[in-house]
Amino acid sequence: MRALLDTSVLIADSAPGDVEAAISVVSITELHFGTLLARDDDERARHTDRLAAVEATFDPLPVSVEVARAWGRLAAAVAQRGGRPRRRQLDLAIAATAVVERVPLLTLNLADFRMIDDLVDARLP
Repeated sequence: MRALLDTSVLIADSAPGDVEAAISVVSITELHFGTLLARDDDERARHTDRLAAVEATFDPLPVSVEVARAWGRLAAAVAQRGGRPRRRQLDLAIAATAVVERVPLLTLNLADFRMIDDLVDARLP
């Protein structure tokens, strides 16, 4: 199966099996952010190691104009359905990448996508 991995899957202790996986460049943003906010040197080292492994493994998909359009549509759907899209912008960008690539989004945080589950194929790994 081809799929896009959410950042939650990238930071999990186990990797999904039998998946031709890709990631969004937005996940690299989230991983860098987490590394920079690490509370101590040990945590920062763990985050740095994870980030290095992810960067060595994947060639992230960019936020293209097509992804930006899909991202805007998803954010509008969240707002129209009573949600707060500004709080979930990075999740929406990753979801938009999955929509454009026409692949499921594997995530450990299905609740983050429940409001738009008719627009995004979000699944547990």
